[in-house]
Amino acid sequence: MSTHPAPRTTFGALATGPRLPVLTGIVFLVTLACGIAQLVHPPLYDHVVRDAARIDAGEWYRLLTGMFFQDGWAFGLVSNLVWLAVFGTLAERVFGRWRWLVLYFGCGLSGQFLSYVWLNPVGAGNSMCVAGLLGALAVLVIVASRRYGVVLPVQFRVLAFAAPVLAVVDTVVHDNHGVPCLLGMVLGFLLLPSPTLATHPEVVTPDHFHGESGVKGG
Repeated sequence: MSTHPAPRTTFGALATGPRLPVLTGIVFLVTLACGIAQLVHPPLYDHVVRDAARIDAGEWYRLLTGMFFQDGWAFGLVSNLVWLAVFGTLAERVFGRWRWLVLYFGCGLSGQFLSYVWLNPVGAGNSMCVAGLLGALAVLVIVASRRYGVVLPVQFRVLAFAAPVLAVVDTVVHDNHGVPCLLGMVLGFLLLPSPTLATHPEVVTPDHFHGESGVKGG
């Protein structure tokens, strides 16, 4: 059944992925559960935080657990979950689920590793994962007009062009969110959906089926 094209000046015109952000919701709930466990039992944090000395001692699992617990505790948990809900939903609707997984965990793991060896050896949080999604969305906004014929509002375009500059500055001042954002831009460009999907939203894609049947993979 065909549908009416979405307005060509909104993200809706580019949203060809699954309608329900199931994957974002699952990661949101897992991160929330980890955050609550950390708040209820604070000593847990010491066993999961990214800690260069302990990673050097062989506890490599900390590069993974560092993406689900928060060094900002309650405030970090709430703020990071809000950003995950916003940018995670947008990215899943635009890029689909398997691309979302690559962007979120690819940028997150890369950010954790670079933080461990260079930028910030001790810490935790899913904000670097979200920074990767933000970078991918910035690339989408930059190319939307030329690639998809969708002219997004000027404020979106200004923010998108500012993203790489801010990411470089962020890295220069030794924060660890800039590199995941830049990597998200690179991966986002490589994983951009086909132009025909945004031009003809009635085309049925595998991600549409995943939107009906659940998360791809296991």
